[in-house]
Order: sequence, then structure tokens, then C-alpha cells
Amino acid sequence: MAGVDRRGGSRVGRAQEIGLFRFALIREAADPGVSHRDRGVMVRALADTDHVGPFGTPVRVSRVTLDRWIRAWRTGGFEALVPSPRGAVPRTPTEVLELAAALKRENPARTAAHIAQILSTHGGPCPSARTLQRHFARLELTTRPHGMAPKAFGRFQAEARNDRWTGDALHGPMVAGRKTYLFAFIDDYSRALVAYRWSYSEDTLRLESALRAGLASRGIPTVVYLDNGAAMVSGQLRRALAVAGIRLVHSRPGQPAGRGKIERFFRTVRDQFLVELVTPDALAAINDLTELNELFTAWVETVYHHRVHSETGEKPLPRFLAAGPPTLPAPDLLAEAFKWSHERTVTKTATISVHTNTYQVDASLIGRKIEVVFDPMDMTRMEVRYQGRPMGHAVPHTIGRHVHPDAGPDTAPTPPPGPTGIDYLHLIAEHHQHTLATQINYAHLTPPTPPATADAATTATDPDADPIVGQLALTDLSVRGGDPA
Repeated sequence: MAGVDRRGGSRVGRAQEIGLFRFALIREAADPGVSHRDRGVMVRALADTDHVGPFGTPVRVSRVTLDRWIRAWRTGGFEALVPSPRGAVPRTPTEVLELAAALKRENPARTAAHIAQILSTHGGPCPSARTLQRHFARLELTTRPHGMAPKAFGRFQAEARNDRWTGDALHGPMVAGRKTYLFAFIDDYSRALVAYRWSYSEDTLRLESALRAGLASRGIPTVVYLDNGAAMVSGQLRRALAVAGIRLVHSRPGQPAGRGKIERFFRTVRDQFLVELVTPDALAAINDLTELNELFTAWVETVYHHRVHSETGEKPLPRFLAAGPPTLPAPDLLAEAFKWSHERTVTKTATISVHTNTYQVDASLIGRKIEVVFDPMDMTRMEVRYQGRPMGHAVPHTIGRHVHPDAGPDTAPTPPPGPTGIDYLHLIAEHHQHTLATQINYAHLTPPTPPATADAATTATDPDADPIVGQLALTDLSVRGGDPA
């Protein structure tokens, strides 16, 4: 393949543009039905006129050149009008370029710089990395490293509503001091948003809450298509979909083909809904998730569902309801599907433990592995099943947790209380000052008068004869400036 021209585009592409320009110029004059006289008139008119060239610049073609192009087209067709792409003679030996190409085909992950280093170590002439990059581009080794054409992804669309729901999560704004997440499911056929909910957590419980509301109002889909996020691969979700009779399909890691519709919807959410919540005042006006969900529901049901979709040419909700109201699942089926379950082995004391809670079960189940089914928001009531058969309810013995640890409440944290007005450090300082004011000031004590009969020599030699100046005499408790403590 020819190289790349510095002025833009490949040499082959430029040659094709020149051939098309020549053919368009002589097409009418080269028609076999045109007489020789008329052809001469047409060619002379073309030669006297300026034309817009193949690359946008004005050109003028002589009559001799036009006659030569006509003869070439008559003998060789369109290919005879295409000039041969000329390229500079490569300075790098051909065998070196072939060896570099072989190294690239051997391991497509090798870069041009790495191959240049290999050639340098191997000995002999070594082209630059840029030269190798151009060479690999000419051979299409950078775009088709294995010699295979890139995989083409066709545009898929379900044949009917509820054939396929695609779900995903969108990271939203901060509401009441916490980050929000939108779980949404879109119907592949109609592009209607069949299930959605804003939450504070990106977990399985919130995903199931959005999906359960969608199943209750839009019916049961045949397939639910999800990615490989933690909330979308949990065993609790697989159980819910299996009980409802829904097939769960995950996209391949690193190959998100098939989720384009939900991603395109999320872009619409950002451009038309979240764009109105970018200012601090707009977010401050939303007090909690309930208000955010109300605003989003109004936008979906009023705006999105009744705007013509660019791909289908129809409004999403009318397209979804064109075949009539969908068949809705029974409430008992949904209640069973969205219960959580755990497997436990019954101890010798006929008890089981579920997240620090202890329950008593029938003694006949000792040593057997059973299934307990429960509402994650109420762990005080456990249904016991053995090999798919109901075995009554587990009797709560020790209940330390009423809600499953993975099913925390979807509420904003309680704001801290307002200031009490108590200045603890200043209170300590005032107390300290009060204590100093009421203590005995030893520096201002009155020294006692020695007895008149005391011997001077005895006084000088006996340290206990007189109290030390400033020391408090036990017989005299008078203190200057205050009462005795």
C-alpha cells in the first residue's frame, strides 16, 4: 500500500480523487454518442474554463490534455485516468523492513521503538522508530495486527417489547451530603425506561428495588442484560431473576457491546436532566432522595417517554404500549423472587446462625444443610426449606440484627446537632481563677512574735524554736486579705 502524503491522505486516496476529477470533466465529451464536431466544441469550452480541482484549488486543463484523457478512458476505462502513486525510494534495505514486519507479526504487542532496539541488538542497519511506524502503517500492522479485519458490530434491536432489558448504573450528584446512583433498565425494542430508581448505594438491594418496581408495572422480560459490576453478579440477583423466569446475560469483560442504548440514555440524562442540577442552589433545593426520584419520574414520564426517538422514529412509551397493556406478574411471585436466601448447616443443638442472629429449627434437620429465605429488611422471620420443600419457620433465639448488613437504610445521615453554646476551656479558666482567689497566699503571712523569755542562744541553735518566716503557725490562722480556708 502506498504511503501517507504530507499534505493529508494516502497517496492512493489522492490518486483516486484525481481520477474522479478527470472522469467528471470528460464524461460528457467522451460519450460515444457525441459527434466529432460537437466533441470539439465541448473540449474547447472546457479548455477555456477554470475548474475546481480535486483538492479545492482552481485549475485549467488544456485541450491536448483533455483529448489525451478521453483516449485513455476509451482504451483503459476509469483506471487509466488514475495516476500511479509515486513514492520516494526507501533508504532502508528491503530485507531490514521485512525483518521488522516479521517481528511485528510475531508479536503484535511489540512497539516500533522496541523493534528498532531489537534490530539494533541484532546488528546491521537499524531504521528509526518513526520509519518503522510508517512502514507498519503501510502494511496495516497497527490496525490489523493479526492480518484479520477488525470485528464489525452490527446494530441489534429486539423484535418485540420485553424481549430484552438492558440495565446499568449512573453516578449522580451529591444530595443531602451523599453521592447518588441511578439504577435504570431500558427496553431494547421501544427505548422506554421500564425501571429506574435513585439511591445512595450502588448495591444489590437498590438494584433489586428498581427492577422490582419495573417488573410490577411493565411486565416480565425474557432477558436482562447487565455488565459485571458487583451488584449485578450477586447470587441474590440471580435467584430473583431465576424465580421470575428471566434469563440473565452478562457482557464480556472489556467488550461492552450491546449496552450502547442504556449508555446513550445516560448521556440524555446528563444533558437534559442533570444539567439542571449543576448549580449549588439547585442541589440545595433537593432535600432527599424522595424529592430527587419525584423530579426524575416527572422528567421521564412527561418528557423522555413522549419525545420521538431518533433511532426508532417513534415515542418510547407509545411504541411500548402499541401491542396493548403488558401482562403483569402476580404479587406473590414478585414477593418470592425478591426474598434473600442463605444456606446453613444445622448444629447439634438444632440451631443455625445468620449474621450473629441465632434461630431454632426442627430437630429432625440436625446435621443437614438447609435454606433459609427471608426479607433482608426483616431478619426476625425466617422460612426454612430443605431440598426445596418448606419446613416451617425458624424460631428466633438470639436477635442482634434486624436488617441484613447488605441492606442498610437508604436515608441520609442524621445531621449533627447545633452548637450548645458551652465553652469548656473558658469554664476551666474561670474555675482556675476562682480557685486561686480563695487559696491561702503564703507570701503575705504575718511572722509570729517570739516569746519574751526565750534564750537567744537557744533560738539561734534550735531550728524548731521559731517558725520559718512565711510559714503558717498552727496557733495563728489569721491571713491578710482573707479568712482562713
